[in-house]
Amino acid sequence: MTLPLDRAALDALAEDLASRLRPLALPERLALIDATVDGRLVFTTSFGLEDQALTHALRMAKSRAEIVTLDTGRLFPETYDTWAETEAAYGFRIRAYAPEREAEERFVEESGINGFRHSVAARQACCGFRKVEPLGRALTGAAGWLTGLRAGQSANRAETPLAEADHARGLIKLNPIADWTREVLAELIHENYVPYNVLHDRGFPSIGCAPCTRAVKVGEPERAGRWWWEQAGKQECGLHVSGAPGSEIRQGQEPAAFEPAQSATRQSSESSSTKTNPELAA
Repeated sequence: MTLPLDRAALDALAEDLASRLRPLALPERLALIDATVDGRLVFTTSFGLEDQALTHALRMAKSRAEIVTLDTGRLFPETYDTWAETEAAYGFRIRAYAPEREAEERFVEESGINGFRHSVAARQACCGFRKVEPLGRALTGAAGWLTGLRAGQSANRAETPLAEADHARGLIKLNPIADWTREVLAELIHENYVPYNVLHDRGFPSIGCAPCTRAVKVGEPERAGRWWWEQAGKQECGLHVSGAPGSEIRQGQEPAAFEPAQSATRQSSESSSTKTNPELAA
């Protein structure tokens, strides 16, 4: 049994790991993580390009990290296809964590099936029971959480380190491709015939739930298609930030794109590669 580390020990381990991971190629980074982080290792995949590259690397490295996903129930059909293709390609099963039934039923009953558009708070609540709560269950007892975050994805992620202490969850968060470029990812995917979501070829560099993701326009940042009706720079769901996105927006100051909540409407009527790139080298 591995005892949880205290705050100072987590900080020290994260700082040491980040420093030691920096000069290494991805396979070596994964081997170091396996050897250094005692206890359960979990990688949460959403089947985006970054996650597919990391899944490939983990399987090739025979890592002990568990590969799991959060099935929000609102994913694109193409995402489910990528999920099935990944299991078939690598010969393993990806464990899914689904939303808690009563919370989902309550939200749909009170806010409607697309009630997340009514306000920032409603969207945060939807992300909360569809993603954040299942993530908590997925990470129960974990000592290390692997992600496919990259610094180049958005301004919000520009300072993403290779390893950091996640005090709220009491674990080490590991971002082994944080310093990669999108071109390096594409090279790994292409050179190794890794299955990937075909929506990436249709202008979706970042893919989440279907109702909350659109293709980006020419010149837009990678995550501009996520919750696009909200303020720019708020494209996070709460998995990787403390506090849900949009929390700084004051009630009543949401963009006009928000649909009015039915309840509010009612109230108103009555009274919102390995060969060419050293980052891929074994």
